[in-house]
Amino acid sequence: MRSWIPVLLVAFFLSCAHASAAQPGPTVQGEAILQETPEQLQQLVAPIALYPDALVAQILAASTYPTEIVQADRWVQQHSDLKGEQLAQAVDQQSWDPSVKAMTQFPSVLASMDKNLSWASALGDAYVNQQQAVLDAVQTMRKRAQQAGNLKSTPQENVTAQGQTVVIQPANPEVVYVPVYDPWTVYGSPLVAYPGWGWYPGLYAAGPGISFGVGWGIGFFGGFGWGWHHWDADWHHHRVDFDHDRYISHSRTFIDRNHFYRGGPGFHGGPDFHGGPGFHAGPDFHGAPGAHGGPDFHGGAGSHGPEAQHFQPGTRSGAFSGFDHGGVARGFSARGQSSVGGGFHGGGMQGGGFHGGGFHGGGGHR
Repeated sequence: MRSWIPVLLVAFFLSCAHASAAQPGPTVQGEAILQETPEQLQQLVAPIALYPDALVAQILAASTYPTEIVQADRWVQQHSDLKGEQLAQAVDQQSWDPSVKAMTQFPSVLASMDKNLSWASALGDAYVNQQQAVLDAVQTMRKRAQQAGNLKSTPQENVTAQGQTVVIQPANPEVVYVPVYDPWTVYGSPLVAYPGWGWYPGLYAAGPGISFGVGWGIGFFGGFGWGWHHWDADWHHHRVDFDHDRYISHSRTFIDRNHFYRGGPGFHGGPDFHGGPGFHAGPDFHGAPGAHGGPDFHGGAGSHGPEAQHFQPGTRSGAFSGFDHGGVARGFSARGQSSVGGGFHGGGMQGGGFHGGGFHGGGGHR
């Protein structure tokens, strides 16, 4: 009998190892952490992958602050009379993250993110949890656009190759043109559009090509610490850079599940942690999916109701999965108005402000 004991032990450990290898990720009480596939990430980044590097960096960083995106877009619309230096000074006084302040340099892009808040939120969630994969997806889409013959240098921007990396920079460092294209056809084989994604005037053109509208002068924002020249995409390290160093988002909207489930930074466990969906976060937890937070949770007591969203690993859009296109909340507006300052009232407004970029064929800059 003893001669069988080593064999049985080996068989036991091999079966355990096999079961462990089959797991898609670390688990908490049987819940696996599922991540976006490369194809899903490519779909997410398609609307912005052909933008200049620094603008891609700003968008990825700002997408981790969806509430501030809404606030900033509403603010820009309400202050459409401000231009140039006055606008930059007024923006600088706001409490938003530097990435969100930077988006005011491109109000039509900011408005598009507000209008497509579910998409922007999903992008932020993906960046928080799959930073390297998101940057890789941008590069994949740029190469696909090149292979389709739709991405090349123009009078508005320079497209260059640095090894296997495709870099996009403004031709004039003081004027930025936002490419105008159909994100679902420009890459060759048509992509399935992100659910509920809606085009915004001046940023979308039917057909497979790329055009450009009005250039945005960025000189007025250069003297502020969040302006254009403070941002870049570090393709070598697969990250967003701010002031020549790794950008770190301090948003509490999304859980960094890779660290949270391992008990690393951002893990607010302890006696109130219940593991599965609908866990009860600590007093400093804001807006994460399924969180029934403490005193500082945005949304108040109403967030404990039947409409409270529960974290489902592997689903899209994190805390904002209840948003449809247009930025309209389903089952959230009553709970989260205090965090937005009046709630979400419809999508990004298409009038007023600085919504340029709709003029095809170059032209002047602002």
